[in-house]
Parts: sequence; structure tokens; C-alpha cells
Amino acid sequence: MMTREQKTELIHKYSTGNADTGSPEVQVALLTHRIEELNKHFGSHKKDHSSRHGLLQLVGRRRKLLAYLKKTSAERYQKLINALDLRK
Repeated sequence: MMTREQKTELIHKYSTGNADTGSPEVQVALLTHRIEELNKHFGSHKKDHSSRHGLLQLVGRRRKLLAYLKKTSAERYQKLINALDLRK
């Protein structure tokens, strides 16, 4: 579970303005954090299929946001991919 402090830290780190919480960068960073937490969860709960379904939904949403960001601004996309250490 992500604490409020962790969430505000991620928002401040990846935001483009002062009150920015909805930009693709912030959304992808929050989704990536949740995906990493769920991957740790599956280390000890291998048969938790309902959470695995939620994980696949999160991965799909992140993929769509990354595709949108790549289409609109390639340099912001590359910067985000490098900062979050994603493969693409």
C-alpha cells in the first residue's frame, strides 16, 4: 500500500507544474509504483488470480498512457522511461 507521503513525493518528482497531478508522467509514475508493489505481492501469493487480473489492467493502462505520451512528446517520453527505468 502506498502511503500519502510516498504518493506526494512521486507527484512532486514527476509533475510539470505546482498543482499537477493528472499529467501522463505523474499517472505513469503512480501506476509503475503500484505495479511494482503487486509484483512483490505475487512472490508470496502465487494463486491470487483476482489481483493478477487487476495487475494486467494496470499494465494496460500504463501502456496506453506511454503510447499517448510517445505520440505527443517523444522527449518527455524518453525522459520518463529513463527516470522510471522501464525497458522501452
